[in-house]
Amino acid sequence: MKPGRVTTQSLRAAKAAGQKIAMLTAYDASFARLLDDAGVDILLVGDSLGMVVCGHDTTLPVTLDDMIYHCRAVARGAKRAQVVGDMPFMTYQASIEQGMLAAGRLMQEGGCHAVKLEGGAQHAELVRRLVGAGIPVMGHIGLLPQSVHQMGGFRVQGREQGGRDRLLSDAHALVDAGAYSLVLEGIPHEIATDITAAIPIPTIGIGAGPNCDGQVLVIYDLLGMDESFKPKFVRRFAAVGQAIKDAASAYVAAVQDGSFPNAAESFSLGEQKPSPADASAVYSSPANKP
Repeated sequence: MKPGRVTTQSLRAAKAAGQKIAMLTAYDASFARLLDDAGVDILLVGDSLGMVVCGHDTTLPVTLDDMIYHCRAVARGAKRAQVVGDMPFMTYQASIEQGMLAAGRLMQEGGCHAVKLEGGAQHAELVRRLVGAGIPVMGHIGLLPQSVHQMGGFRVQGREQGGRDRLLSDAHALVDAGAYSLVLEGIPHEIATDITAAIPIPTIGIGAGPNCDGQVLVIYDLLGMDESFKPKFVRRFAAVGQAIKDAASAYVAAVQDGSFPNAAESFSLGEQKPSPADASAVYSSPANKP
């Protein structure tokens, strides 16, 4: 994609040009900065933070205030990437007015450029109202983590009789309502291919095969942070979890044997007293302060 801030228009142009879109989740400013520098197009502040950051079994406990907090942090770190905030469970299901207010807070207080919500035709009117109010909406169909109990677990969707037609109908309903892109999660690649070819907006796949217009992964999964989590659709591009454990073990050993800190890592009375304005004399960056 071209340099400059990623927008709904540039994403649609990428689909038209056959350029793949890269999306990853992010939950704080440090990861946002690193992923933005790496060229990631969209940073999704996913309610997946409930599982990978907070340790819950599902995304259901995540609140709107949780999402606003993490969206605000990610927005500070992103300079080029589009920042999308998830609408958490029960912040839009009760009424259109409830959904409008929640999305408005994500945009106004969280600094998002767009919001994402789960579900198809049943939320078309909410999508239409949000878009009419100037809030870009990313749809999400297929496996819906917020409906995990209704779906009987994290299961592939669309294999049942009529599943393909249902998903296509949901996709068209969201397009007609004004959604600018669509996440396809946990569906057979053949159905994802059909949906991608049938609609004019970009599709972003996760567990939906290679023919979507883009792909998304949870950043902690990509980095191999949880060695016990090995779903079929995840490729580990690094083994950061093991690297963190190795580094922490080395630190513990150095503290215990007295080799950290050494003389070069300590201050002495004989050193020149730094100017109060010279913050680098103690910390190389304000972000490094304990």
